[in-house]
Amino acid sequence: MNTPALLEGLRFVDTFFPSGGYAFSSGLEAAVQGGAVKTSDQLTKYVEDLLRGGMSRREVLAVKQANRAASEGSLESAVHIDRVLEATKLGRESRMASRQMGRQVIRVAADQIRAKSILNEYRDEVEADRAPGHLAVTFGLTMGSCGWNPEETAGAFLYQTAVGFISSAMRLSPIGQHEGQRILGEWLPLIERISREVDLDTAMSSWSPIQDIYAMRHGSLEWRLFRS
Repeated sequence: MNTPALLEGLRFVDTFFPSGGYAFSSGLEAAVQGGAVKTSDQLTKYVEDLLRGGMSRREVLAVKQANRAASEGSLESAVHIDRVLEATKLGRESRMASRQMGRQVIRVAADQIRAKSILNEYRDEVEADRAPGHLAVTFGLTMGSCGWNPEETAGAFLYQTAVGFISSAMRLSPIGQHEGQRILGEWLPLIERISREVDLDTAMSSWSPIQDIYAMRHGSLEWRLFRS
């Protein structure tokens, strides 16, 4: 990857980017309140199970396919991927969180990376409600337009997700910054492997029932720090 492509893409991975991700815990808050995640070991198992069984078969696949759609300039493919991803997201809260963050990404990308017409075309599809605008799809399109390949984009997406879980855990449980960095470092080999091994031509699926259940329970919590 050349340096301009690296720097252009890093803007969308950085926590400084205004995606609103800080407001969502992806079900972790309900898992902490429900007693499933009390320690760093339990956090590790909770997130790794989601990465392996859920995101690797669904979001990561969508990210890599959207990245390919960007390189091919295929609007039709991107819309199809987005709709399939929408159909696999059973929980309303996680579905709406993904849409909200994804729409923030595509709006900024379309406005600022003007050399790639597919970003403007896709923003128009999203704004007209002809495409859901899920984060995995808009992120894949954006990073592909920045010059990142599918594996690099998948790695960045998973890293961003992992950082989000660590950030949420630090606010929900007694996990400090040093321990958070240790856990994040331990996840890096898994992130690299998933990013490399996910086949773009497999069918989209997901199997992370524990995480899905807690994400669905979040809306009924008596008190909440996060929106999901």
